[in-house]
Order: sequence, then C-alpha cells, then structure tokens
Amino acid sequence: MEFEILLSLAEGDRHGYAILQDIAARSDGAVTARPGTLYRAISRLLQSDLIEEVDAAPRGRRSASATDERRRYYSLTTNGRRVAEQEAQRLARQVRAARTRKLLKSGA
Repeated sequence: MEFEILLSLAEGDRHGYAILQDIAARSDGAVTARPGTLYRAISRLLQSDLIEEVDAAPRGRRSASATDERRRYYSLTTNGRRVAEQEAQRLARQVRAARTRKLLKSGA
C-alpha cells in the first residue's frame, strides 16, 4: 500500500480520498483499500519522512470541497521521491526477470 501511495503522490499533492480513487483507477479496480488501511499506511509514511502534510490543495485545483478543513493533503518529500524511484527500479528488474523466464509476454 505504501508504494501505491507514493506512486499516487508522484503526480502531485492529494488528499486521502483522491489517493484511494487514483489507486483504484490505476489498477482498474484490482487494488482497493479501505480508509483505515490507507490512513495507517499514510501514518507510517509520515513517520518515515517519505511524505508530508501540506496546508492546502494544489494551486489551480481548488474546489469548494478543497476548502474543507477536515481534508488533509499530502506531498512526497525529497526522500519519498527517492525511495519511490528505487522501488520502481526494483520492480522493473523483477518484471524483466519474469519476462526472461517467460512468465510475462513482452507487451504485458
């Protein structure tokens, strides 16, 4: 779940519900998370300094609901981006190994 959150935040700041929506859309619904699971993972990422809470919605993306004081927005830290990049590279190596072993087709 943590990598999914980092991946979601790589495009920009998001609040929790937007992170859930992004994860579901990116995975065509294959990966879903309950809010409790999401916020426990967010808590771990905050404690690890991989993400940080930011004050408001990204500029140009404010809406009436974006001003809701209960809504918390999160952003990748420099360290979080580095960790996400390293994990993406690790996963890319795993996919190459799976293709080499004929577990995945080239286009998959």
